[in-house]
Amino acid sequence: MFAWATENNSDTSVLPSTITGTTELNASLVYLLQGTTLVKSGGKLIIPAGTIIISETGTDKYIAVEQGGKIEINGTNENPVVMKSAGGNPGDWGGLLLCGEGITTEGVDAIAEVGGLVYGGTNNNDSSGSIEFLVIRGAGAQINSESQYNGLTLYAVGSGTSISNVAVIDGADDGIEFFGGAVSATNLYFENNEDDSVDWTEGWSGTITNTYILNNGPSFSTALEGDGDNNNPSFVNLTAINTSNPGSGIALQFKKQSGGTFTNVLLTDYGTNVDMKDNGPLANVIVNGVPLVTPNDNVFNGTAVDISGWDWINN
Repeated sequence: MFAWATENNSDTSVLPSTITGTTELNASLVYLLQGTTLVKSGGKLIIPAGTIIISETGTDKYIAVEQGGKIEINGTNENPVVMKSAGGNPGDWGGLLLCGEGITTEGVDAIAEVGGLVYGGTNNNDSSGSIEFLVIRGAGAQINSESQYNGLTLYAVGSGTSISNVAVIDGADDGIEFFGGAVSATNLYFENNEDDSVDWTEGWSGTITNTYILNNGPSFSTALEGDGDNNNPSFVNLTAINTSNPGSGIALQFKKQSGGTFTNVLLTDYGTNVDMKDNGPLANVIVNGVPLVTPNDNVFNGTAVDISGWDWINN
């Protein structure tokens, strides 16, 4: 099951199923995820630079930080933390999930579609910890006929949480999904995710800065998808490139009343740049300070995000 670790003569350790105190991993070991790892309220999981976590292939394999728990991922550009599957295929495992006490349109103590996890409260300043230089590969396992895991899932995560330099690659569902909350993120890279690279709903109101999306697999849904009530999230420096089937596909899709504020956007080779799927207000989409007048406004020709120094994405 974990042939990679064996073939590379790596010393291994199994991730605990429950973390209640402070647990710090050892980067000299390869950690095996054999089921679910839950960081409980009051618990803290510290992951140092260069740590590799390999998940068994199959459903219900994920790492989740519950309300009141914290994670601290301390990767670097040279030595990111890597989470991947033993099989190396999209949809092999469930990725990383954080549950906070931020505001969501689902109310207080909402129940997530994953494992009955509880999320949502009244504190948009809540902190679930910090994530720095993380690569997630092969996530997006099927939960049921209606739901799937993502690479990084943020349930009502508050703005006190720090997220920067995260790559989600070869996922079978979304790269990152926000369910309410106000968390922001910087330097995000998404490649070959089969659904949406960035997805948000339930009134998420944060900002993501420096996002690079490469749709280069055989198929995908959208580069970005917004759904539900519009609490005007912001996107600063967004590049999305379609090499999967140039001239087809949707870049930005907005469902119901969703929208957002965009600054410096470059969209390349999509058949549709903006899709208001449920005929929501086009004016909810603001680009470079001006609400869209038509979906074909010539405003998506900005400067590309420079990823030449993002060495961590190649791990």
